[in-house]
Amino acid sequence: MSKAIALYSGGLDSILAVLIMKRLGVDVTAVMFDIEFGCNVSRKSGRRTNLPGFAVETCYIGYKFMELVKDPKFGHGKNMNPCIDCKILMLKEARKLMEERGADFLVTGEVLGQRPMSQRKDVLHRIEKEAGVVGLVVRPLSGKLMRPTIAEEKGWIDREKLCAISGRSRKTQIAMAEELGLKEYPQPAGGCLLTDPTFSSRLNELLSFNPSPAMHEIRLLKVGRHFRSRDGRKIVVGRDEADNLALGNLIARDEYAIQVDGDYGSPLVLAESGMSDDGLKLAAELCARYSAARKLPSVKIKITRNEESYSLEVKPTDESTIERYRIHAP
Repeated sequence: MSKAIALYSGGLDSILAVLIMKRLGVDVTAVMFDIEFGCNVSRKSGRRTNLPGFAVETCYIGYKFMELVKDPKFGHGKNMNPCIDCKILMLKEARKLMEERGADFLVTGEVLGQRPMSQRKDVLHRIEKEAGVVGLVVRPLSGKLMRPTIAEEKGWIDREKLCAISGRSRKTQIAMAEELGLKEYPQPAGGCLLTDPTFSSRLNELLSFNPSPAMHEIRLLKVGRHFRSRDGRKIVVGRDEADNLALGNLIARDEYAIQVDGDYGSPLVLAESGMSDDGLKLAAELCARYSAARKLPSVKIKITRNEESYSLEVKPTDESTIERYRIHAP
């Protein structure tokens, strides 16, 4: 029995690719590469997620990917997304796993022409060449439209049992899911955060301010409203309960957790360590402004750091101050 490493993205196409390979008798290990900016990811390398018919391992490569984002060889897309370089990195990492585990080839759920810029034949071949995996990548959903792979030439898989899907329509994939008995599967998601203009603007600002940010700073970009104080420290204000929960999990011991002290609905506000008194006052005023106590003349704010707390009375800030310190696109 031949063995393969499948690059799993969390979507229907990659699920189908794995199931097709299994149906052809291939021993498939599905791997999700967590790059920090995708959807449906876990940050724990080695974690296994059970799906219909197979399990998925998670491999964290966020640090490597972040270095790539700063200066991608093939450039960024419309926003901060280095799509071609990202695919090259993932295939390089997948080849390492293939060699470590004695697998014979790689599998992806890519569909020819589904993404005009990165899923054309010429681009896919260039990506394989850059990653050092020419002939090793089987794309079951578009296999009949691609040049024969090593797996086909060696008889490990039957080319005639691969598909010939192309373009953006998902009708064929949905029909295949029904045929395979998949009653529930992920719908198309927003995808990589680096394609989002707002997130990309935040990342661009962070990199212009700090060319080598810690991963903690990157993770903060995903939640809340973002401000930068006059002393250059970051303030993040939760927008809702989900943001508050996320910030609560992200705040480090030497950072400041700020909330209204009293029976008023309040955002959780994170202020970076090293914040000046003036910056903390701004963070407190922002907290008051976005709380249920925003119409009061003054609001009591609780500031906690390293499990030590104190209170501060502030006036909710005004719109002009919000605009002055809010992080906008560079």
